[in-house]
Amino acid sequence: MSAVRTVLGDIPAAELGVCDAHDHLFFASPVLAGQELDDPAAAERELRSFRELGGRAVIQWTPFGLRRRADVLAETARRGGVHLVAATGLHQAAHYPPELLARVRGRLAELFVGELTHGLRRDEDPDGPAGPVRAGMIKVAGAFHGVDEHARAVLIAAAEAHHATGAPIGVHLELGTAGPEVLELLCGDLEVPADRVILGHLNRSPDLRVQRALAEAGAFLAFDGPSRANHATDWRLFDELAALVAAGHADQILLGGDTTTAAARASTGGGPGMPFLLRSLRPRLEADLGPAVVTKFFVDNPARAFAAEWR
Repeated sequence: MSAVRTVLGDIPAAELGVCDAHDHLFFASPVLAGQELDDPAAAERELRSFRELGGRAVIQWTPFGLRRRADVLAETARRGGVHLVAATGLHQAAHYPPELLARVRGRLAELFVGELTHGLRRDEDPDGPAGPVRAGMIKVAGAFHGVDEHARAVLIAAAEAHHATGAPIGVHLELGTAGPEVLELLCGDLEVPADRVILGHLNRSPDLRVQRALAEAGAFLAFDGPSRANHATDWRLFDELAALVAAGHADQILLGGDTTTAAARASTGGGPGMPFLLRSLRPRLEADLGPAVVTKFFVDNPARAFAAEWR
């Protein structure tokens, strides 16, 4: 049976409900020093505010090594009343101490498979015991306008883990670039089906021709992370989505908030946070594209993108 693997166990894909397809409850990186998401109470409040607007599921794309807080994920999901999916995988090298990367080099696929099938390890200890919470997706990253040596190694490991487990692969595209290069490697050389790949941050590079080509290749396209500075990425989003829908790709679009800092939370910072998706973005999209299309974005498409025939 196709199921979504949440931190509280596997559920039928049809039960996922309204979904924030790319976000973070917990996240810490030296790239964002001093802006960590590491407060369980604040995470719970964010989930509750999302649920009050009709939200039912959140996909946390925080991979191994970035303080996912596996120790509190299950209780946070339970108290927040929202289905929560955790990630294994690895981000760009800049987010990690070199010594941690050295410890996992050459055994990434083993680490990813273990976290998908047995449970998440502590972020600072890839050799430690697996906890009770299993990952439900693999998060990886490309480089800016290409695939560097680190990204290639991680993508190869992600493909191995996908073939071993069936897990979907979510890809951070740096400033929205390198989507074609990532798909060429994953779906060409490494034979991952395109509909098992979710390409993130496409709104950061509003190139309609590239977006359409990626959709035609069969991948899911994630538009995530509203600008906190009213950048052009925000208003162009509507034109991008309308163009993709008109081209027949409404079934491949996902939406997320990608909250990566405490300041961006709605409950404890300046926002917009998770509620933005349903309070502000959804009604505007419904006015432009119609409620049926927007239901695909928030409900139907995530249910297919994050479900797997788990092996």
